[in-house]
Amino acid sequence: MTVKITPNDKGNPPGKLADAELHFTEGVLEGLKLIGFGIWERRTGGGRNVTFPARQYSVNGERRSFALLRPVADATAQDRIRELILQAYAEYEEQLPAES
Repeated sequence: MTVKITPNDKGNPPGKLADAELHFTEGVLEGLKLIGFGIWERRTGGGRNVTFPARQYSVNGERRSFALLRPVADATAQDRIRELILQAYAEYEEQLPAES
């Protein structure tokens, strides 16, 4: 699996750094991609966060979201994907030309 980073050049919404996709290179998912990951600067500073693909819906006029990628049993299973995406973004940043 590879991670494709697409920077948020527009700066909108504020704090969103990039979008990420998982491209599958082996197995039954080979040739497919999972989209909808977002890389964000934490509001409190001190790090970054990854949001996972979700579908929004409405109940009695209240907006809610339903996570599309969820753990089967181990609640920490998402941490591996989150770290992979943050690592890919850090490598992407290292390749950017230095600002003067």
